[in-house]
Amino acid sequence: MIHIGQHNTLEILRETPPGLFLGDEEGNEILLPNKYVPSSFEIGDKLTVFAYLDSHERPVTTTLKPYMKVNEFALLRVTALSDYGAFLDWGLEKDLFVPFKEQARDMLEGKWYVVYCYLDEETNRLVASSKTNKFLSNEELTVERFDEVDLMVSRFTELGVEMIINQQHKGLVYQDEIFRELKLGEKLKGVVKKIREDNKVDLSLQQIGYKNIEPSAQTVLDALQENGGSLPLHDKSDPEEIKKRLKMSKKSFKKAIGSLYKQKQIIINPDGIELK
Repeated sequence: MIHIGQHNTLEILRETPPGLFLGDEEGNEILLPNKYVPSSFEIGDKLTVFAYLDSHERPVTTTLKPYMKVNEFALLRVTALSDYGAFLDWGLEKDLFVPFKEQARDMLEGKWYVVYCYLDEETNRLVASSKTNKFLSNEELTVERFDEVDLMVSRFTELGVEMIINQQHKGLVYQDEIFRELKLGEKLKGVVKKIREDNKVDLSLQQIGYKNIEPSAQTVLDALQENGGSLPLHDKSDPEEIKKRLKMSKKSFKKAIGSLYKQKQIIINPDGIELK
């Protein structure tokens, strides 16, 4: 079966004036237009291509790499507006359509939005939606506490930053646990810090517990080396100053310098720390 909205590895069946016809093992065929035909090929070769609908709603393939596939989230820019919705640049010749009914708020040309791509069963077209929450579910979680997960920044709130977890679930990193600037649509690694009774997921952008000591200690060592072997930070320092200099919490800092002190790598003075 040839999957619309996904990459498919297909066999070159024949060459025609419009381009190459490719096929799968089930006898399905689809066109690769001339503009995407490789400079050299042989009948029977295999090509990996992306299948979608062209401007005439005909199934075709391309060797271009889209910024997202079907059933995925991505940050995309609005290129144009129409009486029916908005169009997004997703790396292909034909833009991705967002109907008005799938816009969480009215989209503006030139702005960026986190959207979900899906196959509309009624029209068999690939469309996008900025109503991302309806494509995420925490009813049956596939993650556990302390799991490392893939995250995408989806929304900024007063409590913190909402994240898309593994392209399936949603979670939150609290504001007081964020030590650097995050951007909408940014992809990063995180850890499941806590799963609440209602299946709400608390996330951390740092390793938890004992796992946090080693990377935090390395951060402190790097900072010491960059600052001539000393830092005006100690266990009585203001948490905001620690956060500003080292991008970590005071708790993580105290664990780090405790670990480094035990390893006899630093000296702790009343006014700061220094390399031994």
